[in-house]
Amino acid sequence: MKQEQRWIKKIKKSGSHEDANELISKYYREMFAFVYKQTIDSDLSLDLTQEIFISVLKSIGQFDEKKASFRTWLYKIASNKLVDYFRSKNYQYRKITESLEDYDFKSIEDFTISFEYREDVERISVIMNELESSSQQIVRLKLFGEYTLQEIAEMVQAPLSTVKTRYYAAIKLIKKEMQVHQHE
Repeated sequence: MKQEQRWIKKIKKSGSHEDANELISKYYREMFAFVYKQTIDSDLSLDLTQEIFISVLKSIGQFDEKKASFRTWLYKIASNKLVDYFRSKNYQYRKITESLEDYDFKSIEDFTISFEYREDVERISVIMNELESSSQQIVRLKLFGEYTLQEIAEMVQAPLSTVKTRYYAAIKLIKKEMQVHQHE
């Protein structure tokens, strides 16, 4: 943790590229995995992860270690970036134009499992996009960032009861919509 704080201080003070690279290297895989779990697309996940770290470096002057850990602050930026992406015109266009020819599956069984999983993730994403952004952020941090509701409450600076209410209401809506989708 001390090393991380030194990197951040050097980046804030002199814009040290070496320290920025160290800090990014420490969290890159974790952020990529967080994004990939939500997009199921390697290239897109690479792009979004890069955008997350660009945002982090641009706004690192605003990071206050007294308010939250760097990791917590990073996840907050990442979840906001994902909310923005899923609401973007680029995502809407991509969703319409994507075809099955883009996928290279090893066997029919792999294809079926991967397709069903991808279809579920996409359906959940569509449902989540209909939620207000604060609820989206809570669900993303809980499901994909694997934070506790208490940690999320601290991150989003909201009472735990509010976070719980938004999370469980969102999960209830997602389950209901998924059941409706399965019966179609």
